[in-house]
Formats: sequence, structure tokens, C-alpha cells
Amino acid sequence: MTDTSYPVYSNRHDGMRRPGWFARTESWLDERGKGAWIAAMVVGFVFVWPVGLAILAYMIWSKRMFSKSCNGRMMHRMQGGRHDTFHAARAAMRPSGNTAFDSYKTDTLRRLEEEQANFEAFLERLREAKDKSEFDDFMNERANNKTSTKTDDSAPEPDAA
Repeated sequence: MTDTSYPVYSNRHDGMRRPGWFARTESWLDERGKGAWIAAMVVGFVFVWPVGLAILAYMIWSKRMFSKSCNGRMMHRMQGGRHDTFHAARAAMRPSGNTAFDSYKTDTLRRLEEEQANFEAFLERLREAKDKSEFDDFMNERANNKTSTKTDDSAPEPDAA
């Protein structure tokens, strides 16, 4: 059975050959990102330390160790995930070209920011009120403990006659 994932050409002089095992491995690791490269390096160090050292040297030499991603596909994958919020926020600030919609969007964003500020101020007042209540309870408890201690100390001792 032959591997059909890569084209195999009978004429080797046409310049298009199946990539070698190194190129296939490199592209496979690139598709999975920097974490796959680091995992391969760690496995290399664990089983045959020169292999791990060679992978580390290759990662540094090819600048894979210090780049944000190994290729464009990894960035594309990240845009669909947790980084998508950043792109949505940037897109929200761009004008759409429709002045009525842009005005509505600006007013809505301003209103939401104002509501957020009001809510954060409410939470701060709530925290302060809770802190004050807890402090007042502490002070009352402390005062009650002092008065009960004073009454116990000031009680006359019975005469032992």
C-alpha cells in the first residue's frame, strides 16, 4: 500500500519530488505549534540526549524558539480561539462607512462604558460598606469583651474568714 498524502512522480527530473522525512516532520511539528517542538525536544532529551540537544539547536538556529508562532497556520488557529476577542474589539472601533450606524455604535459604546463605570463604582461602595460593617462588628465585639472582662475583674473576692 502506498502513501497517497504526498504526490509521487515517476519522472524525478521534473523538480517535484516527495519531501523527505525531515521536511515532513518539520511541517507536522509546525502545524502543531511551538508546544509540539518543545515536547519533541523534551522527549529527545529523555530518551537520547543528543537528539534533544540537536532539536534545541535547530529550534534556536531556525528561530522557532523565539518566534510567536511557527507558521501562519498557528496564528490562524489562535485567531479563532482566545485571541478572537482582541480582533473583535479592534473591528468594533473601525468605522463601517454607514454614518447612522457609526453614530448608533458610538452612542451604545459610550452608554456601555458609562454603565460599566457606574457598576464598578457601585461595587466599590458595596465593598466599602461591607468593610465598614465588618470593622464595626469587630469593634463592638472588642468593646463587649472589655466590658465583660472589667466586670469579672471588679467583682469582690469572698472573705476567707
